[in-house]
Amino acid sequence: MPIGILVNVLVIMAGGIAGTFLGNKLNDGLKENMNAVFGVCAMSMGISSIVLMKNMPAVVFSVITGTSIGFLFHLGTKINQAGKMRQKGIGRLQKKAGTKQGESDLLVTALVLFCASGTGIYGSIVSGMTGEHTILLAKSIMDFPTALIFACTLGGVVSLIAVPQLVIFSALFLLARIIYPLCSPAMINDFKACGGILLLATGFRMIKVKDFPVADMIPAMVLVMPVSSFWASFILPLVS
Repeated sequence: MPIGILVNVLVIMAGGIAGTFLGNKLNDGLKENMNAVFGVCAMSMGISSIVLMKNMPAVVFSVITGTSIGFLFHLGTKINQAGKMRQKGIGRLQKKAGTKQGESDLLVTALVLFCASGTGIYGSIVSGMTGEHTILLAKSIMDFPTALIFACTLGGVVSLIAVPQLVIFSALFLLARIIYPLCSPAMINDFKACGGILLLATGFRMIKVKDFPVADMIPAMVLVMPVSSFWASFILPLVS
């Protein structure tokens, strides 16, 4: 059962509703400092996953190659464009709520953050493969105040982001359950380590140290398990 996904969806809805009632009452300094705290938490989650790595060359190769593929196909740009398309559908409600049209970019940011973040994609797949909901539950703790902060500016439309998020994360969860029987423990640990690298990059981005292209890095999570299997089956016996 996708407990982590359901909790994450409900948390975003609750955060959106709470932020709508709070309006602009939150202090700007609090918002900025909380974003830094979220970044450190994401980095901590990433480090705890990276230490599980079994085949470092396979993971490093996957991250570099996957990011190159993401850049080649402009994945980050396409994800933002998809967010803008989704924003057009929500835009009607946005206008009804009295939100300024100039804040539409902020809504796109929220859509991408909640629906296409490395943390959410990684957590949904791990949840489907192993039944471990820790990543998504930790993400939910961070998502509640994040949704609340977005809703202070955008209003109740933030709660509606939970709908596409539920669809995307559930699809990843079901796909992961199909893939799991084909995976070895080493492949799964390397996948977790690869996701940990994306979480670490997300953390650096959130604390504004380096603007890592996290969306372009997502293909690495597709590559890492087959590369890990190939490394363990063919390359490692030759160099051992």
